[in-house]
Amino acid sequence: MVQESVVPIVQAQHLSKQVASPAGELLILDNVSFRVCPGEAIAILGASGSGKSTLLGLLAGLDVPTRGSVILDGAELGSLDEDGRARLRADRVGFVFQSFQLLPSLTALENVMLPLELAGNASARAAATEVLDRVGLGARLQHYPSQLSGGEQQRAAIARAFAAKPKVLFADEPTGNLDQNTGARIIELLFSLNTELATTLILVTHDRELSGHCKRRLELVAGRLAQDPSEDCLPPR
Repeated sequence: MVQESVVPIVQAQHLSKQVASPAGELLILDNVSFRVCPGEAIAILGASGSGKSTLLGLLAGLDVPTRGSVILDGAELGSLDEDGRARLRADRVGFVFQSFQLLPSLTALENVMLPLELAGNASARAAATEVLDRVGLGARLQHYPSQLSGGEQQRAAIARAFAAKPKVLFADEPTGNLDQNTGARIIELLFSLNTELATTLILVTHDRELSGHCKRRLELVAGRLAQDPSEDCLPPR
């Protein structure tokens, strides 16, 4: 019996990115195409300089391609202006970065509440408290980032990313600044929330242990995919 394909939540279509350099035009990404299914966890692997973070920025609408297009949850990003892409991210996207990106003048609770308040969520405090408790920071709500360990800061960043229940979460080297044991706990947390909330997870990493938790792995080599990904999204078995 043939399975019926489902609509991808993220589609990269012939993406290329060129930037100016002292030596001339530099091609960072070259004709990259793939699809990501709803709820899927996918890893984008590659050495430093292979174009991983550039690709993530294009998929999230933080940057625009030189050629090609990105469709995110049915919206063609190239048809939106900068404000439109920002609204789309606020509604449907979460981010986790290697450097945590917490605001130092805000407590853990306030950091998680901020994007909820900006989105007009009247229950921001309750929602932020609930997700911080879920990631094990229920006793650290009033602590500032400087009073938290690296692992605790990344837990707060993950709580902030998942608080608004995004459809897609982009994670850029989320364990890069953590020791091995702390990184392993963060990996477990990320994937448990991915499963529990059915959030699509797109990871950029050079860590093959981290990528091993993903159902699918795409490898970039000098800006090109090292293999041809499957063209169809199939419903989970």
